[in-house]
Order: sequence, then structure tokens, then C-alpha cells
Amino acid sequence: MKKFILDLTVTENLRLHTNYALLKLTDQLPLPEMLPGQFAEIRVDGSSTTFLRRPISINYIDRVRNEVWFLIQLVGDGTRRLAEAKPGETINVVMPLGNSFTMPQIPSDKLLLVGGGVGTAPMLYLGAHLAQNGSKPTFLLGARSDKDLLQLEQFKAIGEVCTTTEDGSHGEKGYVTQHSILTKGNFEQIYTCGPKPMMMAVAKYAKSNQIECEVSLENTMACGIGACLCCVENTTEGHLCVCKEGPVLNIKKLLWQI
Repeated sequence: MKKFILDLTVTENLRLHTNYALLKLTDQLPLPEMLPGQFAEIRVDGSSTTFLRRPISINYIDRVRNEVWFLIQLVGDGTRRLAEAKPGETINVVMPLGNSFTMPQIPSDKLLLVGGGVGTAPMLYLGAHLAQNGSKPTFLLGARSDKDLLQLEQFKAIGEVCTTTEDGSHGEKGYVTQHSILTKGNFEQIYTCGPKPMMMAVAKYAKSNQIECEVSLENTMACGIGACLCCVENTTEGHLCVCKEGPVLNIKKLLWQI
């Protein structure tokens, strides 16, 4: 898929949480085609300590408003600067990068989308894409507390939403792999993104139940084009650059001990 280097304009920057911001960008021309699971490399201007672009998952595409959304977790100077961007500012973005999730050949209501923390970001666009194609996705979202569950209204507008929180403040108490829906649902495909221990637990569940599963890896990605080798993952096909051959991989390719 063709990649673009674009100077996009900030339309809105919402602080959803102390540690999360929702950055919305637009362009004068229609935004390029982007697939669920792909990401962007965003240049950070105005930060003396940030030299590399920041890889951020594509959270959502609003074609009516010609906007691309990025859910940003504030973890360092670069992401904090992005969270401070004001409407009207210009931000340089390289996108779309990486591969995408595999779409079902026919519409299905047995699709489970599991997200944890900022890993819920690509699940929103994936769910919207699946719904547009006639599927009925089920979301399973995990967080530490109710304050860390983001964009619930947007998820609920697309499909059924199940939640877990570690402190029990929203949904079922515990981790996503402990949610009761996993014992009730008869899923045929699982998509997941989040902390690696969570994804490994989801992958183990999928493998033990013979369910197809794709994970969106969050390895350190500096360049986004497979040149720096920072994001290499050891797989059944050898060492693959997650930014180029991923970030989405079928668990059958991974050498995880699950």
C-alpha cells in the first residue's frame, strides 16, 4: 500500500484521562486509504529531547469529517508534546504503515476484539470496519480501573462491549482472560492488542480452544519502514521487522511459549 508524508492540521485534541489524549487530524485533500491495524509515524516538533517520530496506532477514520484519530498515551516528552498540540497546528505524519488485520471472508457474529490499556486504540477502527462489512463484533476491554476505560460510547455504538477492571470498578473484576464471556461465547476469530503478557494470555486461550487469533505487537519501532531493526521479532519465518511485516501477526507465526 502506498505511503504518504502529510502535513496534517489539528482539528481537536481531547484529554480523555490524565495519561491519555485523543488527537484528531485532517487534510485539505481526502485522507488516503488506511486499514485496521496499520499505524503512523508522527513527527514531534517543539521538543528538545525528542528526535525520532512516534509510532501511533490508527484509532479511527472519520470519512465524513475527513479526520484520522490517534489515541496517545503520555509516557515521555514526545507524547506529552503531542498531547499539547492546539487546533490549527500542523503535524507531519507518515502513514499508513505496516500490515492490517485479516477480515473474515463472510460476515460473522463470532468475532472477539480484545484490548488492554492503549491497546484498545486499533480495536475501535477494526470494529467499525467489521461492522460496515456486516459483522457483529464483540469487544472485551480491560483496564486497571473505570477511569482507564476509554471511548466506551464509541465502542458501544459498534457492538457488544464487555469490560474488566483490576479493582472491580467497572465490569467484571480481574483480567480480560478471566471474563465470563470466554466461557459462554463460541468465537471463531480473536483479534487483540495491549500489553504483551495480556496478549500472550489471550493467545494461550485461543490456542487451547483452537480459535484463530491475530495480535498487534507493540515492539519498539523507530523508523517504521524496516531499516533500523529495532522492532525485530523472532518467528517461525525467522526474524521479522514488526513495523514492516507486522504489527499484526497470526499467533501461529510467533514463538511464544503458550
